[in-house]
Parts: sequence; structure tokens; C-alpha cells
Amino acid sequence: MSEVILINLTGPDRPGITRDLSTILASHDIRVLDIGQAVIHDTLTLGILVEMPPEAESHPVLKDVLFKAHEWDLQARFTPVPLDEYERWVGEQGQPRHIMTLIGSRLTARHLEGLGDVATRHGLNIDNISRLSGRVSLRTPGDELRSCVELSLRGTPDDSSALRGDLLALAQELDVDIAFQVDDVYRRNRRLVAFDMDSTLIQAEVIDELAEAAGVGERVSAITEAAMNGELDFEQSLVQRVALLEGLDEGVLSQIAEQLPIMPGAERLIRTLRSLGYRTAILSGGFTYFGEHLKEQLGIDYVYANELEIKNGKLTGRVAGPVVDGARKAALLGELAERENLRLEQTIAVGDGANDLPMLDSAGLGIAFHAKPKVRASAEQVISNLGLDGILYLIGMSDREVQQA
Repeated sequence: MSEVILINLTGPDRPGITRDLSTILASHDIRVLDIGQAVIHDTLTLGILVEMPPEAESHPVLKDVLFKAHEWDLQARFTPVPLDEYERWVGEQGQPRHIMTLIGSRLTARHLEGLGDVATRHGLNIDNISRLSGRVSLRTPGDELRSCVELSLRGTPDDSSALRGDLLALAQELDVDIAFQVDDVYRRNRRLVAFDMDSTLIQAEVIDELAEAAGVGERVSAITEAAMNGELDFEQSLVQRVALLEGLDEGVLSQIAEQLPIMPGAERLIRTLRSLGYRTAILSGGFTYFGEHLKEQLGIDYVYANELEIKNGKLTGRVAGPVVDGARKAALLGELAERENLRLEQTIAVGDGANDLPMLDSAGLGIAFHAKPKVRASAEQVISNLGLDGILYLIGMSDREVQQA
């Protein structure tokens, strides 16, 4: 009966090692069952699981590998794998897989300890760890420090609700963002991203800017804050706030639009998404005038928002047409997915307010971005430590891949 041997090679990396090892195995007609390789700071770790003939321990292929490893200045280890253990491993290949992503300003051993502890306590095994963020210089550190690692996990959480609670607590303790997603075909095939506008794509609440120009800033800000925190019905709050803008000159809109502060990372994110063939949309409880301005500026494909009624060059204090509230945002996301011939699982939604929650819940990946406390507590995924381009990490893109996109 054949035997299974795990061959491990570790030591200084150089070009040609995998090729030369494969040449040795091929010369003995060895069957490869599994292979994995990683290089960290020019140090190679290579594992290859092979099926050997019955005389494995004395088989010349092992001697050839050992001789070559000495020539390469590598350490070689040969570990027999019992057939029952190998078959058990084969049987685990249908287990669910998940992706855990940690995003923060820096990575420490405490971060890895925390992730490993949570994974172990909930019955998950770490199969692979990858660094998505770029290399960090200690001599000339960049102005913007960011760190992201992605863990590939195997298994089914024993209690999904408790797992999420533990990850939220760990993220708060370590001041990082931790995302946990099912690793399925949809995660790797998302094609539509819908953004809220105010405090998501831009660093402002446009209605507050309009209110300042109209001299009713404090009154409108108080209503806005209550609405975003879910303390007021969104449609009623919108009607109340817009009514306070009655008589404002139409020219103020263009002045505000030209000065809108774009959210950090937004341009990099949308530029990358467009290069990858994603479609993008603004689904906003704000106003179409400003959404259309951002559409031209950033290259957004769709805009759906509320229409300010204007007569004789003045705002009337009313909204024209149906209000885009939370339910309408979720419905629009579904309509756009259907128009683009996509499943909802292939969509991403990003927002910060309570009226974004229906949209975040409907999307395949819902992200609370620098969100209000109620939204952070309810959303599946949260980004609070980076700009909008941190979303690229959640779809598995590394900084190196973004530079090439």
C-alpha cells in the first residue's frame, strides 16, 4: 500500500527551488496531493504532500530531496501521514469557509493573539493568513499608516451571534475594524456598490450646509442628528428640515456643490472599482442636485436622491416627488441589481445613518462607514479606522493589486 509523506522545506528563498523540487519528484513519478508555499522577508516555507510507493522511508526520492535541500541551504523534514488521518483531512474539504479581515493603523502580536483566540473558541481553524496592506518602512514611515491582514478560516461557528459579539468587543478593545464574511462565490464576484452620499461619499451633511446659508443651521442640525440616530422618522424629519429652507436662493446650491469635501479614499476606491468593471450608485436621502455633481466628479453610474422643488429661482421648502428613505434605498438597490442582471448577493452597500440600515441589510456586503452608534451595532461589517478605500480590503484586494488596477 502506498504511503503519504509531508515534505517541509524552510530556509533562504531563491528562484528555482519549487522548479527543482518538482523535477526531482517528477523523475520518480511521484503524485502530489497538496502544496502550499509562503515567503516572508526572503525566507521560504514550502510544504508538499505526496503519495509514495510502499518503501517510502528508503525511497531514493527522499534522499534526492535531502541532498538537494542541503545544496539549497534549506532544512528538510519528512513526516509520514497515517492513511486514516489523510482521509479525515480529505473529508473536511466540504466544510464552510470564512474570511476574517483586520484593519487598523498597525499590526501587533496582540491583534493576532486576539483573532486566534476568538477563532479557536468558536471552533474555527486558520488555514491561511495574508497581508493585504503594503510593506511598512521603519526608516521612512509614510504619513498614513495602515495595516490589514486577512485570515482564511475553516469550519462552522458554534454560535454566530456570540462570535459577532466577541469580534465587536475585540475590535473596540484594540481600536481596529474586524470583518467576518462567508467565503463563497459571491464574495469573489460582487459587481455593484451603492453609496449613501452625506457623511459617506462626502464629509458633510448637505442639508446642514444649506441650513447655515439660510440662517437656520442649529434648528436643522438638531433634526438631522435625531434622524440619523433613528430617533425620528426619516421622511417626517426631511419634510421638517426642507420646510425651513423656504426662500433660499437657487444659486447657493452651486456654491455648496463646488466646495463639497470628498471623503478620504473615495476617489481611489471608485477609480479602482471602475477599472475592475464594477457599477456604482448613489442612493441618498440627500438631494439629486449634489448627487449629480458627484456623479460627474467621481464617475458614478447612477444617482437616486430627493428633488428640491425650486420656483422662480428660490427653494419652495418642499420636496418634489417621492421621498428616498430607508425602505426606498433598499428597493432601489434591488432594482439596480436586476437592471445589471445581478443577484443581491453580488451587491455592496455603504452608509452611516439609520436610514441606510435597510439597504445594508439587503446587500450581499453591507458596510457601516464611520457610522452612528446604532448603525455600527446593527451592521454586519464596520469600517471606522480608514477612509472609503478600506472597502477594497473587504473584497480581498491588496495594496499591490490596487496599484496595478
